[in-house]
Amino acid sequence: MDETVTIIGAGIVGICCALSLQERGVKVRLIDRGAPGQETSFGNAGVISPWSIIPQAVPGIWKSIPGMVLAPSGPVSVRPTFWPKMIPWGLRFLAKSSEASTRSVADAMETLCHPSISLFRKHLNGTGHEGLIVDSWYVHAFRNASKANLRDLGFAIRQQHGADLELVGRTELQRLEPAISTAFKAAVLIKGQARARAPGRLAEVLAQKAIGLGVEFIQADITALTRDKNTRWRLDTSIGPLSAEKIVLAAGVWSTELLKPLGIKQPLLAERGYHVEFPHAALTINNSIMDVDAKIVASAMEGGIRVAGCSEFAEINAPKDPRKKVTLVKQAREMLPDLDTRDVGFWLGRRPSFPDSLPALGGIDGHAGLFAAFGHSHYGLMMAPKTGELIADIVAGVPPNIDLTPYDPLRF
Repeated sequence: MDETVTIIGAGIVGICCALSLQERGVKVRLIDRGAPGQETSFGNAGVISPWSIIPQAVPGIWKSIPGMVLAPSGPVSVRPTFWPKMIPWGLRFLAKSSEASTRSVADAMETLCHPSISLFRKHLNGTGHEGLIVDSWYVHAFRNASKANLRDLGFAIRQQHGADLELVGRTELQRLEPAISTAFKAAVLIKGQARARAPGRLAEVLAQKAIGLGVEFIQADITALTRDKNTRWRLDTSIGPLSAEKIVLAAGVWSTELLKPLGIKQPLLAERGYHVEFPHAALTINNSIMDVDAKIVASAMEGGIRVAGCSEFAEINAPKDPRKKVTLVKQAREMLPDLDTRDVGFWLGRRPSFPDSLPALGGIDGHAGLFAAFGHSHYGLMMAPKTGELIADIVAGVPPNIDLTPYDPLRF
């Protein structure tokens, strides 16, 4: 293919799309308003999990929502002015919470998540930064041992898909993770995982590899996406207009604003997530640990211990809620009692979330040359490499060997 493919968005998804297209001999132009991988991709918990295949909407979730939303330190919050947008999205979310839907979505999620570790390692090969990804387990820690049950639907589905899970009590949990509070009485160990030691630097390294292999990177703000009279795509940008025959839209939650003028409206919300990072942690954790009650995840990073969590539904550019920092620090200390909390960092990112936890992938019907690669919710880091492979095949005209129906950009 002689025509240059333009990718809008240089987060981890856009970067992986660029690498996979370049591997197929396709010329690529990557555009973002900021440095590659330093927006939403920067701040996640670093979990790279082939078995993160359980959607957010699961049977019985409706019973938990009031407690999660109304509790002052609950894992989910909605800004008061955002409820008019939240209610219709929430109804779609609840409609996807049957067991049949959960299992169907899990199948589609596994397609994207399962090869994540091997594909990331392939991309990192030869960069000199292969150590950015390390083998790890995912420890789901419970204060109430009776709730740690491998027959729980989420764990059962993982096992049915081939995951290696183990249920352990407090003694074994303390042996594996001596820094964790003795308040945790049991854990489910999800094995065969990995974690990124610095998600932002991982994206930066892969972007530099792509650029070194010939991908063009342009830093510019894109304000409009339209068709010109020659049926090419026109991008209005802060550095002037650009033209493209084929475009991959990988701009996360910002993608929908570019699609609205084309008559495409989608239920994609900014599910804002926060993290705190402790540079002087003074303790060690060996794996990624989830406090199942608080819905937070702790991981060891190059910059210290990072604790990520919260799902805040609000306008994209609403200011940070400083109360989230207080809550996360408190929850981090409850999980890791000896944590040194000096000089804590505080960060906000914006997950692009559809009600069914699946992204929009593939060509957009009625808009030739426009391809979707956005909406990866909580799973962007896991899904990015396989997304790149699928998009590269689709754009290059190679029929994928999977059913893309679950990811149809116009499925809503």
